[in-house]
Amino acid sequence: MDSFPKVIHDVEQLELLLSAPAAGLVEAMGTLAGDIMVLGVGGKMGPTLARMTKRASVAAGVHRRVIGVARFSSPELEVKLQTQDIETIRCDLLDQAQLDALPEVEHVVYMAGMKFGATGNESLTWAMNAYLPGMICQKFRHSRIAAFSTGNVYGVKPVAAGCPPEDAELNPEGEYAMSCLGRERIFEHFSRTLNIPMTLLRLNYACEMRYGVLVDLARKVWREQPVDVTMGYVNVIWQGDANAMALHSLLHVASPPLALNIAGPETLCVREVAQEFARRMNKPVQFTSEEAADALLSDGRRAHTLFGAPRVSAEELIGCVADWVIRGGETLGKPTHFEVRDGRF
Repeated sequence: MDSFPKVIHDVEQLELLLSAPAAGLVEAMGTLAGDIMVLGVGGKMGPTLARMTKRASVAAGVHRRVIGVARFSSPELEVKLQTQDIETIRCDLLDQAQLDALPEVEHVVYMAGMKFGATGNESLTWAMNAYLPGMICQKFRHSRIAAFSTGNVYGVKPVAAGCPPEDAELNPEGEYAMSCLGRERIFEHFSRTLNIPMTLLRLNYACEMRYGVLVDLARKVWREQPVDVTMGYVNVIWQGDANAMALHSLLHVASPPLALNIAGPETLCVREVAQEFARRMNKPVQFTSEEAADALLSDGRRAHTLFGAPRVSAEELIGCVADWVIRGGETLGKPTHFEVRDGRF
């Protein structure tokens, strides 16, 4: 991707952009030996991350299996991945027999987890987010693992103090965030006891044209719905940049695990972003409440130092999201609920 376009015309172009590997990632995939398995490939990020893995490997001249594992409730997704030369395996990861039947691989990107619907289904949330990681570590004890986590483990922090770095105190709010801290602790335990090299990727927040904080705000402005600014500040990152950092992190795994915030460099003011959408859309905008003194934020500079700064700025994303929403572009129908402050999802 030489430069980010001002307009993304359709889903095909979008997914090409989301899976386009930067030169640095191609080089990294050229030095990384072995096959890569993406667990939970059926989520919002998984398909383009798997495709980026294959594209970067091909560009580096490396022949490797890229294997996507999920339950595949959507058969269309499974077929689509297969057409991109990504092997697929249907698997309920919580089923021990199905998990044991998965092939051994050198590298695992762990993307499985549960967030939305956690409230009222707490037992499954804990099983997915804290019990399953132990099963994964036992199965893939000879692999390198890049495991997705979330910036929610920090809890809300004072905005005036700046975004929390990886060594900040973890103070999760609500059962979802607590179960995600449980996920990190289980991965850390097995990394230490079984000497499994890992990274823990605290994502906050991935964005593309079909979902993300910016899409949530743009749709509210377009529909002339009031915008709640209590959660007044956020970080966002282009999903393609988040994909690339996750894959690149396989070269930096460690035991105990290396924690990395995957976030953009800008701390965005929700009020100002909504006003910018209103300007671009020629719409009025209304606000409710006032900005709280704290917010869910992450300092992404450690990852930027290791992998390079994100290629796409928040300003570029805002422009493309505004255009996409105005034209009635497809969405995934999955709001981020970034404004939730009590941890109930």
